[in-house]
Amino acid sequence: MSFQVKEPVLVVGLGGAGSKLALKAKDSLNSDCLLISNDSKDFAGDVPSVHVSTDSVVNPSMQLIRGSTYNASEEIKSKISGYSTIVMMSNLAGKAGSAMAPVVSEMCKESDIGLVSFAIMPFKYEKDRIFNSGVSLKRVRENSECTVVLDNDSLLESNPDLTPKACYDIANSAIMHVVESLGTSEMSHDTNILTTSKEGQDIEDSLRDSLKMLYENAPPNAVKRSMLYVVGGSNIPVGVLNSITNLTSGILGESNSQIDMTSEHEESKVVMLSSIQGMTKFDNYDPLGMIPQEDTLDWSTPDCSIDCELDLYQLE
Repeated sequence: MSFQVKEPVLVVGLGGAGSKLALKAKDSLNSDCLLISNDSKDFAGDVPSVHVSTDSVVNPSMQLIRGSTYNASEEIKSKISGYSTIVMMSNLAGKAGSAMAPVVSEMCKESDIGLVSFAIMPFKYEKDRIFNSGVSLKRVRENSECTVVLDNDSLLESNPDLTPKACYDIANSAIMHVVESLGTSEMSHDTNILTTSKEGQDIEDSLRDSLKMLYENAPPNAVKRSMLYVVGGSNIPVGVLNSITNLTSGILGESNSQIDMTSEHEESKVVMLSSIQGMTKFDNYDPLGMIPQEDTLDWSTPDCSIDCELDLYQLE
């Protein structure tokens, strides 16, 4: 079953990376935009925003940012009301993104608003962020109609020569290609894994890297359906396009292909969006993630904290 984007649409950006993506997505979708962050430096001009205040704490923890987001819930709910679809951008490798994404997605679900969530996962060496990103993703998936996940670590694994900044640029570009197709492509209600490759390769190598990146996120038998975007398709011979679509169908079984003919001057590469059923690598980020929601006592409220300013004295 596919998710249908309905107007009016609101793009919501969480934290620094999410806000930058939301501003780009807003222009692509010609929609309204809302930025939510605990750092006012993430806001841009006259774009509507919600400042999640952590008071005098300079370097707040993820739990404090999440608790402060709950404090701003009424303001956030008032700004998202009236929209039929929300497109949420979040970097779950960052404190702000992993803190706010479960809270904002929960508000969308409670308001009965269709939510498309884009989530970026951390590199493997960011060990202090892996657990929180896995927990946040699980909650975001529960609250979203459709979830698109891009894993920075598998992108770097396929291209070990890339710098982190190059990975960010490639990831952001791939996300924008999917955003631009929201009005014309069908997206599955399942978890969707977004894979791509670096530029400067021929189209077959780009497809190979996209498939390698996909299989590092999920086993082949978990792939239910795949949508293939060939960026810069007008520069590629038709015979090559036919061969890669046939090859993808042979490997993945059920698949659909969409050729992006709008980027005439852009180097050609493959962007693949694959619907996954079953376990992914992200389910292992939380050692207790296998416990069903109905058997989890504290599932209803995500782990959070606020500064109560209690004047407590040491008792002996």
